Amino acid sequence: MTAITHPAGPQKSLDAKLARIVADPHSRDFILADAKDADMAFGLAATGVTPGGDPARGPYRSLNEYHDQIREIVKQGLVDIMLMSGSTSERLTIDEGIFAASAVTPAVRMNDTTDIWLAAGSGNYGREPALPFSTTTIPQAQCGRAECSAADRGRGADLGLFSLTLNDDATLDRAMLTAYREFRLDAEQRGFRHFLEVFFPNALGRVAGKAAGDKPRDIARFLADHVVRALAGVPRAGRPIFLKIPYLGPEITEQLAAYDRSLVVGILGGAAGTTHDAFALVADAKKHGARVALFGRKINAAEDQLEFVRFLRAVADGDLAAEPAVRGYHEALKNRRIAAHRSLDDDLIRTPTSAAYSGS
Repeated sequence: MTAITHPAGPQKSLDAKLARIVADPHSRDFILADAKDADMAFGLAATGVTPGGDPARGPYRSLNEYHDQIREIVKQGLVDIMLMSGSTSERLTIDEGIFAASAVTPAVRMNDTTDIWLAAGSGNYGREPALPFSTTTIPQAQCGRAECSAADRGRGADLGLFSLTLNDDATLDRAMLTAYREFRLDAEQRGFRHFLEVFFPNALGRVAGKAAGDKPRDIARFLADHVVRALAGVPRAGRPIFLKIPYLGPEITEQLAAYDRSLVVGILGGAAGTTHDAFALVADAKKHGARVALFGRKINAAEDQLEFVRFLRAVADGDLAAEPAVRGYHEALKNRRIAAHRSLDDDLIRTPTSAAYSGS
C-alpha cells in the first residue's frame, strides 16, 4: 500500500502504519480512532453528560464543548483517526483546518442505517431490522458542497466510514449490500477512501416470517463469513482500507486476520464499561490479530479524555499491560484532582459482556 501524501501537511500516521501493517503481519503498529460521530445516532445525549449529570436526563455537554474536546485530542496527536459527523467535519476540517498540520486523519460517517437512529423516548428503530440510509454524500465530506472541483477535494476529509448491518434475511441484506455497492462505485470515481463497519445483526428472530429461535448458531462466524463473502467480488480499487467489527474472540479473529493479510481487522469499542474493559479489549484484540480499535463511548465517557487516550495508546503500543494502565490512569486522575467514576478496585473489574469473547 502506497502512503498518501496530504497537501501542505505532514504524513498521516494512519497511512504510515497501514503500509507497515500490510507489509509485515508481525508489525507492532496499532491504529487508534476516536469516534466522535455519536450525533448521527443519539441526538442530545451524543455529547455526553456534564459533570454530575444523569445519563438519561442530562444536562449534556453542548456541541461546542464536544468540538472543543475533539480539538484537544487532535492537538494531543495520539489517535490516528478522528471520526466525525459530516457537520462536525465541515466545521473542524474545512472551516478551521485543524487537521492540516496534524498527523491525525479526519474521517466522516458516510451512512446512518436505521438501527443507529437512537433517539430517546422511543427506541423502536433499534429493534427493527436495519434499513440502508445515508444523510451525507461524498462531495459534502470532501468539500462541504454537492459537487467539488479537484482542488476543493483536499479541503475536507478523504476517508469515510460505511456501515452494514445484516440480519440473515435475503431481501433486507441485499438492499444493504446494494447501498454499499453504490457507495463503493461513487467513492472509487471520486478518489475517496473508506473503511467498512459491520455490526452484529440487530433484529434476528424479528424478521417477518421467521421464528424467534431461527438464527445463526455461531454469531461470530456468521459475521466473519459475511465480511469475507461480501468483499470477495470487490477489486482492489474499491476495497475498504480496514474493517471495523465487534471483537469476535481469539479463534475467529485470528482466522479472519490470517485469511487475507491485505484486509486489516479493526474492532469497535461498544458500551463504555469499566476502564479495564476498554484497555483489555485493545490488548486482547491485538494479541489475536486485530490492528485497529475505534472507541467512541469509551473515550467520551472518560473522566479525562486526554489521559484516557494517553494510557490507551500505551496499551495499544505494548508499553503497558491493561491492569497497570488502569492503575496509572487512576493515579493521573488523582494527581489532577479529578474524581473517578468508580473506585480503583471497581474499575479493575472486567464486566461479563466485555469478556464474552476474550477467552478470559
